[in-house]
Amino acid sequence: MRFSAPSDVSSITDRGLVKVVITTYGVLHGAPPAGDMLTVDLSRALRNPHHDPQMKYKTGLDRQVRDHVMATPGATEIRDRTVDRIEAARVFHDMHGEITEVGIYCKGGRHRSVAIAEAVAVELRARGINTEVEHRDIDKPVVATPKNK
Repeated sequence: MRFSAPSDVSSITDRGLVKVVITTYGVLHGAPPAGDMLTVDLSRALRNPHHDPQMKYKTGLDRQVRDHVMATPGATEIRDRTVDRIEAARVFHDMHGEITEVGIYCKGGRHRSVAIAEAVAVELRARGINTEVEHRDIDKPVVATPKNK
Protein backbone atom coordinates (compact mmCIF):
# COMPACT_ATOMS: atom_id res chain seq x y z
CA MET A 1 0.00 0.00 0.00
CA ARG A 2 1.34 3.43 -0.87
CA PHE A 3 0.37 6.76 0.56
CA SER A 4 1.86 10.12 -0.19
CA ALA A 5 1.17 12.78 2.38
CA PRO A 6 0.20 16.04 0.72
CA SER A 7 2.42 19.02 1.48
CA ASP A 8 -0.46 20.57 3.45
CA VAL A 9 -1.82 17.85 5.72
CA SER A 10 -4.27 20.04 7.61
CA SER A 11 -7.26 18.72 5.64
CA ILE A 12 -6.40 15.16 6.62
CA THR A 13 -5.79 16.03 10.26
CA ASP A 14 -8.91 18.17 10.56
CA ARG A 15 -11.07 15.18 9.63
CA GLY A 16 -9.13 12.96 12.01
CA LEU A 17 -8.29 10.46 9.29
CA VAL A 18 -4.55 10.06 9.66
CA LYS A 19 -2.56 10.56 12.85
CA VAL A 20 0.78 9.03 11.83
CA VAL A 21 2.56 8.93 8.48
CA ILE A 22 5.60 6.65 8.22
CA THR A 23 7.95 7.09 5.27
CA THR A 24 10.59 4.49 4.51
CA TYR A 25 13.61 5.32 2.43
CA GLY A 26 17.13 4.27 1.54
CA VAL A 27 19.94 6.69 2.37
CA LEU A 28 21.87 5.47 -0.67
CA HIS A 29 18.99 6.63 -2.90
CA GLY A 30 19.06 10.27 -1.90
CA ALA A 31 18.43 12.76 0.83
CA PRO A 32 15.94 12.06 3.61
CA PRO A 33 12.45 13.43 3.13
CA ALA A 34 12.14 17.08 4.08
CA GLY A 35 10.43 18.03 7.28
CA ASP A 36 10.56 17.60 11.01
CA MET A 37 10.14 13.91 11.76
CA LEU A 38 11.15 11.19 14.13
CA THR A 39 13.77 8.99 12.49
CA VAL A 40 14.79 5.38 12.94
CA ASP A 41 18.13 4.24 11.47
CA LEU A 42 18.22 0.55 10.54
CA SER A 43 21.25 0.70 8.27
CA ARG A 44 23.39 -1.25 10.74
CA ALA A 45 20.91 -2.51 13.29
CA LEU A 46 19.48 -5.57 11.54
CA ARG A 47 20.57 -8.33 9.15
CA ASN A 48 20.24 -7.20 5.57
CA PRO A 49 18.27 -9.76 3.52
CA HIS A 50 19.58 -8.44 0.21
CA HIS A 51 22.68 -10.67 0.57
CA ASP A 52 20.47 -13.76 0.22
CA PRO A 53 19.82 -14.47 -3.48
CA GLN A 54 16.30 -15.70 -2.67
CA MET A 55 15.39 -12.38 -1.04
CA LYS A 56 17.57 -9.86 -2.86
CA TYR A 57 14.92 -8.68 -5.30
CA LYS A 58 11.99 -9.04 -2.92
CA THR A 59 10.91 -6.35 -0.48
CA GLY A 60 9.90 -6.02 3.14
CA LEU A 61 6.31 -6.50 1.98
CA ASP A 62 7.13 -10.12 1.12
CA ARG A 63 6.55 -12.57 3.97
CA GLN A 64 9.97 -14.25 3.58
CA VAL A 65 11.80 -10.92 3.92
CA ARG A 66 9.56 -9.69 6.72
CA ASP A 67 10.07 -12.91 8.68
CA HIS A 68 13.85 -12.72 8.13
CA VAL A 69 14.03 -9.13 9.37
CA MET A 70 11.76 -9.70 12.35
CA ALA A 71 13.77 -12.79 13.37
CA THR A 72 16.91 -10.66 13.69
CA PRO A 73 17.91 -10.22 17.33
CA GLY A 74 16.64 -6.84 18.49
CA ALA A 75 14.01 -6.38 15.77
CA THR A 76 10.98 -6.65 18.06
CA GLU A 77 12.65 -4.27 20.52
CA ILE A 78 13.23 -1.75 17.74
CA ARG A 79 9.58 -2.08 16.70
CA ASP A 80 8.35 -1.65 20.28
CA ARG A 81 10.60 1.31 21.07
CA THR A 82 9.60 2.99 17.82
CA VAL A 83 5.93 2.58 18.71
CA ASP A 84 6.63 4.06 22.16
CA ARG A 85 8.47 7.03 20.65
CA ILE A 86 5.60 7.67 18.24
CA GLU A 87 3.05 7.50 21.06
CA ALA A 88 5.08 10.06 23.04
CA ALA A 89 5.38 12.42 20.05
CA ARG A 90 1.66 12.13 19.32
CA VAL A 91 0.82 13.86 22.60
CA PHE A 92 2.43 17.07 21.34
CA HIS A 93 1.25 16.71 17.74
CA ASP A 94 -2.35 15.98 18.72
CA MET A 95 -2.44 19.14 20.86
CA HIS A 96 -1.46 21.14 17.79
CA GLY A 97 -3.62 19.26 15.29
CA GLU A 98 -0.59 17.86 13.50
CA ILE A 99 0.27 14.52 12.00
CA THR A 100 3.20 12.68 13.54
CA GLU A 101 5.71 12.05 10.77
CA VAL A 102 8.21 9.22 11.05
CA GLY A 103 11.13 8.32 8.79
CA ILE A 104 12.44 4.75 8.93
CA TYR A 105 15.50 4.15 6.82
CA CYS A 106 18.17 1.68 5.89
CA LYS A 107 20.73 1.63 3.08
CA GLY A 108 18.44 0.77 0.15
CA GLY A 109 14.91 1.29 1.46
CA ARG A 110 13.56 -2.04 0.20
CA HIS A 111 13.98 -4.65 2.95
CA ARG A 112 14.65 -3.69 6.59
CA SER A 113 12.99 -0.29 6.69
CA VAL A 114 9.89 -1.60 4.91
CA ALA A 115 9.51 -4.64 7.18
CA ILE A 116 9.94 -2.64 10.39
CA ALA A 117 7.66 0.18 9.20
CA GLU A 118 4.89 -2.27 8.40
CA ALA A 119 5.33 -3.96 11.81
CA VAL A 120 5.16 -0.57 13.54
CA ALA A 121 2.04 0.35 11.56
CA VAL A 122 0.33 -2.90 12.60
CA GLU A 123 0.99 -2.11 16.27
CA LEU A 124 -0.21 1.48 15.96
CA ARG A 125 -3.39 0.45 14.14
CA ALA A 126 -4.06 -2.18 16.81
CA ARG A 127 -4.02 0.71 19.30
CA GLY A 128 -6.59 2.59 17.22
CA ILE A 129 -4.13 5.06 15.70
CA ASN A 130 -4.82 5.77 12.04
CA THR A 131 -1.49 5.18 10.34
CA GLU A 132 -0.36 5.33 6.72
CA VAL A 133 2.92 4.07 5.29
CA GLU A 134 4.75 5.32 2.22
CA HIS A 135 7.69 3.36 0.81
CA ARG A 136 9.69 5.94 -1.12
CA ASP A 137 12.45 3.72 -2.51
CA ILE A 138 10.88 0.26 -2.56
CA ASP A 139 10.90 0.12 -6.38
CA LYS A 140 14.43 1.45 -6.82
CA PRO A 141 17.32 -0.87 -7.72
CA VAL A 142 19.00 -2.96 -5.05
CA VAL A 143 22.08 -1.12 -3.84
CA ALA A 144 25.35 -3.05 -3.68
CA THR A 145 26.98 -2.69 -0.26
CA PRO A 146 29.71 -4.69 1.47
CA LYS A 147 28.32 -7.88 3.02
CA ASN A 148 28.94 -6.83 6.64
CA LYS A 149 27.09 -3.51 6.35
